[in-house]
Amino acid sequence: MTNTLTSIPLTSLLERLFKQAEAATSPAIASISREERERLMHSKTEYLDFYKLLKDLWLPVSRETGVLLYMLARSSNARNIVEFGTSFGISTLHMAAALRDNGGGLLISSEFEPSKVVQARKHLDEGGLADLVEIREGDALKTLAADLPASVDLLLLDGAKALYTEVLKLVESHLRPGALIVADNADYSPDYLAHIRAPGSGYLSLQFGGDVEVSMWLGCVDIKQ
Repeated sequence: MTNTLTSIPLTSLLERLFKQAEAATSPAIASISREERERLMHSKTEYLDFYKLLKDLWLPVSRETGVLLYMLARSSNARNIVEFGTSFGISTLHMAAALRDNGGGLLISSEFEPSKVVQARKHLDEGGLADLVEIREGDALKTLAADLPASVDLLLLDGAKALYTEVLKLVESHLRPGALIVADNADYSPDYLAHIRAPGSGYLSLQFGGDVEVSMWLGCVDIKQ
């Protein structure tokens, strides 16, 4: 069976990108106190300013989470995927590889930092997966508010943590029953965890690997809750 993820050129590309991510630094972030970073990370009004400071950092999923995303997309035969937070495209490459091996599809990803969009597109070209991905540049609360597929199979939340719940609500009406939602670093979004784990929310959810929340949309909401 064809496996794009473990074939050339993607294996060597991902190895190089993970090493670049590990070596990246951000003088702008280093100059801010830990307390201020925590405050900005949880802000629903200053997230754009905060993530502009992070433009030199890759903020990728872990190697293990990347493989998990590929496995979930393959096993669910995903054809339509939405991603919040492209960054330099490491997670995007994993999911696009699954689409290729599923026979095709569309991955809509949102990234507001223009320099990251440019680099992510270059990486997708290098990996031979650009034809499967549409990167929308700008604030995800706007870019993902319209023109989504009628049926979404997989949603990755890996952008501004304070917006996880808001982005989920934008995509929720498009989720097919059984659709999967993966939230990276979900422990930084307590309101999201409270929402998605609440009885009657319409989701079945569990923690994976310490900081990743994997959920399934059941296709219904208990209106009594």
